Amino acid sequence: MTETCTPRDTDALPKTETYAAKLAGQDAWIHSDGSAAGYFHTFDVLKLGSAPAHKVHVLLPKDYAKDCARYPVIYFHDGNTTFWKGGAVNKTWDVQAALAKGYAGGTIPRVIVVAIEPIERNREYTHAPWLVGQSCCEVAAYVTWLADSLKPFIDGAYRTRAAAKDTTIAGSSHGGLAAFITATSRPEAFGNAIAMSSSFWAGLDGTDKNGPLSTSALVTNAASGLAKKPRLYIDWGLVRTGGEHNSIIEDLATKRGIEMRDLLVASYGYTLDKDLFAIEDGEGGHDEESWARRIGPALEKILAP
Repeated sequence: MTETCTPRDTDALPKTETYAAKLAGQDAWIHSDGSAAGYFHTFDVLKLGSAPAHKVHVLLPKDYAKDCARYPVIYFHDGNTTFWKGGAVNKTWDVQAALAKGYAGGTIPRVIVVAIEPIERNREYTHAPWLVGQSCCEVAAYVTWLADSLKPFIDGAYRTRAAAKDTTIAGSSHGGLAAFITATSRPEAFGNAIAMSSSFWAGLDGTDKNGPLSTSALVTNAASGLAKKPRLYIDWGLVRTGGEHNSIIEDLATKRGIEMRDLLVASYGYTLDKDLFAIEDGEGGHDEESWARRIGPALEKILAP
């Protein structure tokens, strides 16, 4: 049966200049950066319930408003670097470029992308103390907001394919850790995760709890979710030059990434290249350029039927 579409305010298209609009009861901006991947709705202050408001960018396919099609959704942590230069080092994943290339080549289905800017990423993305003097440990509350507030808002405001199998959460470093935690703690909402150069080491290396992942809080808390087999993509890079981000952080991401891969296969029944993709990048460092280069292939794998 063909769905009958009721027009929504979120069908709003870009104009020559950025303009303000009220979308699904929230103040927003409609704009385009000329990408073949689509156009943007940006909510500067998306306030949902009692949780703190976040800035959220929504990338819609160019033909979104023309038919009744529904789309898978990819949620990205670190929304301030997902599309444009920003963050601590003023770099970007340039996700719209990866999508445009995938759309043109037919290797990626058209999707809606939701990029969430963090309020305090160390606090929101981690589950355990990881460095003396750094904030931490509120990822559980953040994940609850994602699953119980943000996802229902997006599914209600836009024509999404809302099932868990059509919903992916993505991030890198602490954001990759948060993506893994999101999919394994709420697999009924997020059926896939892309976790790049992830901080699986957080709460272990550099603390007095330096032990195996198998008995870590990260994995024991994830056990029931892992039994439901969310589809997982994890990766790491082998570049060790260029500063401590590569020589220390990416080295830890590599060691714990390999350990996570082996643990998921041996103890949780995952099958490589089926429900677990584990990629080693010989030219990859702990940086946005590496994640930008890998995100297209990662999406191809995680979104494949």
